[in-house]
Amino acid sequence: MDQPSERKMSSEGAEGRPAPPTSLPLQGGVATSQRKKLSAPRISLSLDQSEDDVFDTPDDLDINVDDLDTPDEADILDYTDHEMDWDEPMASSRGAGRESIQPIPTTSAEEEQQDAKLWRTVIIGEQEHRINMKSIDPYKRVISHGGYYANGVNAIIVFAACFLPDSDREDYHEVMENLFLYVISTLELMVAEDYMIVYLNGATPHRRMPGLGWLKRCYQMIDRRLRKNLKSFIIVHPSWFIRTILAVTRPFISTKFSNKIKYVYSLAELEELIPMEHVQIPESIIRLDEELKESAESSKFNSFLQGSEGPPAEPESEVSSMSSS
Repeated sequence: MDQPSERKMSSEGAEGRPAPPTSLPLQGGVATSQRKKLSAPRISLSLDQSEDDVFDTPDDLDINVDDLDTPDEADILDYTDHEMDWDEPMASSRGAGRESIQPIPTTSAEEEQQDAKLWRTVIIGEQEHRINMKSIDPYKRVISHGGYYANGVNAIIVFAACFLPDSDREDYHEVMENLFLYVISTLELMVAEDYMIVYLNGATPHRRMPGLGWLKRCYQMIDRRLRKNLKSFIIVHPSWFIRTILAVTRPFISTKFSNKIKYVYSLAELEELIPMEHVQIPESIIRLDEELKESAESSKFNSFLQGSEGPPAEPESEVSSMSSS
């Protein structure tokens, strides 16, 4: 073994690892006596020198910090203002976004209970219906309980047509639909045995008169038990319009129901048929009844005056006796 190999092995044994090569083999890996050495540039990590020292900058470079131009306070404020100008549109856009997003309103338990009172669920003809109680609140007086008659078991149901809504309302059909459900459901709650309906037709303008289809639907939707237990249908102060409707529809109404209809032309006549202690009569109908009463009395007085002006009529008995003689 030659002498360079012995040095190499001795160095490996001394340090336990192979020594790094100090030269690169040239000409296809053949070792020659000429070797090229690569030297690394000198790197200084001193804080007193700048990065330019690596590129052979002079060592005597002296920088006076006091001579450097630094921004004054006005420049800083101006820069800050410009920064705020850039930020303000973003802040305003964020504020606009917050205003456009409205929070979901929270309701208290009392408000939820109040909202539940605005709707009523009823079952009519084995079908579930919902009634908007708010829409019919001004018209709930259209139906009321008038007490009892006969043996104190038969109910008196009062229907006042003067409390119906005007037909020129925009939501007339919606109100009448909810009112129809309210009347039918209330009737079922009020009636247990036999009953009668008192229909107050007086003081009702034509625009508030219910249509024929609405009345027909009410009759058809009434439970069979209620139609059977209805003993009398009294119409107070019947107008020419209501009498005409009943006359036209009489061929299509059952004979039993037609026989239950009675016309009453005054409250005094109604009082002879049913007890009036618990029957609520609207003020407009009371005034109408008084006007009709005064008109009837004046017409009787006028007819009496007209009859007294003519020659007195002779009794038939006297006329017949004179003719026989």
